[in-house]
Amino acid sequence: MAEEGESAALFSNCVFCFVKSKELDDKTIEGLTGLIKKHGGVVEEPIRKKPVNIMEAKITHIIANTNDFEDYTFATSMMVAVVKSSWIQASLMKNRLAQIRPFTPDPRMIFSDVVLTCADIPSTDKETIIGATMAMGGMDSDNVTKLTTHICALSMEHPKCKLASKKAPKCKIVLPHWFDDCFKLGKRIDEGPYLLPDPEYLRVSAKDAVPVPSSQHLEGATSAQPDYMPAPSNDVVGSRSLTAFEGIRVMLSTDLSIRDRLKEIIQGLINTNGGEIVDDVVACDWFICQYRDGPQYVRAAQLGKTVGNLSWLYYIIMHNEWTSPLKRPLHYPLPRGGIPGFEDKIITVSNYGGEARIYLENLITAAGATYTKTMKADNTHLITARNNSEKWDAAVDWGIERVNHLWLEDSYAKCQMQPLSNPRYSTFPPRTNLSEVIGQTQLTEETLRDMYYPGAPESSNSSRLKRKIQDVANENACPEGPAEGVVIGRQAHKEFDVMMDTDADYEQKTTEVFGVPAPQKRRATTQFATPAKARHLRTGKENETPSTVSSSRSAKDKALNRLSALAPDINLYEKEKKRGLKDNHGPWGGKRAADQIEREHLNRRSSFSSPATGAGEKDNETKVEKRPAKRSKPSLPDVDKRIVLTGFHRWVNDKHREDADRKKLRELGIAVVMDGQPCDYLVAPSLVRTVKFLRNLSKGVTIVSSSWIEECLDTMIMPKPEDYLLKDKENEKKFGITLAKSVRQARTNNGKLLWHIPIYCTSSIKNGPEGYRAVAEANGAIFKMYSARSGTTIKPTSPDEDEGGPDPVYLLSNSSPEEKRLWPKFTDMATKGNMEPRIVAADWLLDVVMKQEVFFDEKYLVKNFFN
Repeated sequence: MAEEGESAALFSNCVFCFVKSKELDDKTIEGLTGLIKKHGGVVEEPIRKKPVNIMEAKITHIIANTNDFEDYTFATSMMVAVVKSSWIQASLMKNRLAQIRPFTPDPRMIFSDVVLTCADIPSTDKETIIGATMAMGGMDSDNVTKLTTHICALSMEHPKCKLASKKAPKCKIVLPHWFDDCFKLGKRIDEGPYLLPDPEYLRVSAKDAVPVPSSQHLEGATSAQPDYMPAPSNDVVGSRSLTAFEGIRVMLSTDLSIRDRLKEIIQGLINTNGGEIVDDVVACDWFICQYRDGPQYVRAAQLGKTVGNLSWLYYIIMHNEWTSPLKRPLHYPLPRGGIPGFEDKIITVSNYGGEARIYLENLITAAGATYTKTMKADNTHLITARNNSEKWDAAVDWGIERVNHLWLEDSYAKCQMQPLSNPRYSTFPPRTNLSEVIGQTQLTEETLRDMYYPGAPESSNSSRLKRKIQDVANENACPEGPAEGVVIGRQAHKEFDVMMDTDADYEQKTTEVFGVPAPQKRRATTQFATPAKARHLRTGKENETPSTVSSSRSAKDKALNRLSALAPDINLYEKEKKRGLKDNHGPWGGKRAADQIEREHLNRRSSFSSPATGAGEKDNETKVEKRPAKRSKPSLPDVDKRIVLTGFHRWVNDKHREDADRKKLRELGIAVVMDGQPCDYLVAPSLVRTVKFLRNLSKGVTIVSSSWIEECLDTMIMPKPEDYLLKDKENEKKFGITLAKSVRQARTNNGKLLWHIPIYCTSSIKNGPEGYRAVAEANGAIFKMYSARSGTTIKPTSPDEDEGGPDPVYLLSNSSPEEKRLWPKFTDMATKGNMEPRIVAADWLLDVVMKQEVFFDEKYLVKNFFN
């Protein structure tokens, strides 16, 4: 009987409210309502449009399988628990209120439905997987139970896997690779390829085709500028009216590019279904516009109005339910001019199909970049769902950046281009097409406010309330980590008063009632207060924070909470101070440690006090041992000469000597800089054709012999470098140049010897293409890679269209059979572009740069050079 009474009172402190959605229909709500009332709970009517009803009804739990409803922000600001319907069954099964975090409907908690147990996984990996899963909303279970949804294992031999295969057929046994890929992406992908006993992840090659999945999150959100108004869904047609507009005042902005006839249809649809069309920003509830600018948009956004575009309005008409315009990127007004940094980007797409491809095309355009259906050498980015396609291979050859769609979505949502170095944007699970997680990135009001409508809101009470609700919700959110931005509501019980009790009171009462600690409230990141003067921090108090102006109640609460937390440590410290030691022997601590610390403070204060002036006062001075003054290091002279070294044999295989010599040179005012940085001298033992030599020769720097550096190091005196100019008659004769003349010519060319001359290079050329790229680009050439997959990168041009004669185009190649097969294709491309193809050995480029004069001889043609 006691158990029945306890079960009946399970929800006795709870007041529930349901949010109807596709995932939570009327029939399901009716069944759950009966369960709640049976166990002592109270169920209120569905949430109204005004958030005050949540407070009036004292609602403690909102049951919603989505966070896409109007009052979600208000609920999070009041720390009301918003949980999925499965929370009710979990609480009944445990016979106590379940935790809030694993059942939050926030999509950023990607493992909110996962109950995980690990099998034959190494302990370190197990701890990492469990910790990350719990941080993203999952739960850990030591054993396989009815609630277990996933087992992380490497094989089916573990007893947990055998038990699950017999008694829990719905439990998924997955490889740890699934968790790793989900962690990297920050998205939950399909477990199918990772399922044991025969995972496709290990069985099938990564290069095999993967079906393109349907995009579930893009319905009605593929374009920000729809061409027509879609017809309502079957559910809406079957009903008498559009209930989504009841009591809503809508304003259509003047920047909407729609015809008068379509505008009349929209106005009539809203007016006949309980809504109203208004012309005043202050009076409206919803503001519909095309761009994120103009006085009307700024005012509406600052007033806290719901701001969306035509695509968002059409979505509501089609589905007859409210949705946040921030949930889908193309439901919010576009940034006029795009996102900074995208204006010169040329982007193409691969491995996406259907609505996902249309969505990316429109998002690229909305960001301000140029979209191309086919990829050419002038493309800057390839957005792909897999790292396996013809475009991918060509992008590798052409040096085009390769990312997944998350880079574009994050850049658009955060209103600034995201760095490509983030590994999240270069993660491509081998058997997953990333189309399945497209469209899940949401905009944030905080980012939009900072970028497009900064400043204080208007002076109306409603606008101040909405801004305050948003600010408090942001303060309640997790400040960092995998759950950044997520708000976890609080458990409710009668003893807690949200208006009177402090955070410490809530934490204590929650722990007593539920046996689990309370979620910590986020601290405000910005306090609008006059900063106090900077203070000198004494030793031992490096974490001491200057005081700031705050409210009396807030300051008292913080001080009381801090003292309560420090009380055990203070008591223990006082106890240890009183503990003496016999004969000064025993463990370090207690009175001995405290006394020595106090003596050190006394000595330190004495050392800073003013010395006595009278001779008789010297006997009364405290004798303190003074720390010897630090010897000041001699300052290094200013850098007078910057040099680049090449072929310097003194440092070969002797790192210690190199470090010591570099210090000696620096003491003389000589700095050894990296190749590519500005320099005054190039130091070389002889005339060599290294990349360093040729690049710096192209700059026209003075070239001196390495004997100058040897003299500096041996004598620690810097002679004039002009007395050590490099002279190498033998190699000058060999290469057919005069070094002094080449240097003079380089200064005249000013790095433009090969200005706009196209030079192609094969990937398998001797010594690799990167060295030749560096040399060619240092002289102003257009350097490109050429391979069998390279398309036409020279615009076809007829002789009539070209005013001058055919210009030469070069291909650096060798005589291997593989490269010979490239020659006809390159020749055909050049001929169609009215250019003269010259397939030459790399020595042509080296000799031209060495001489600093553009010339050509048929001996450099590959067919002649290697014979």
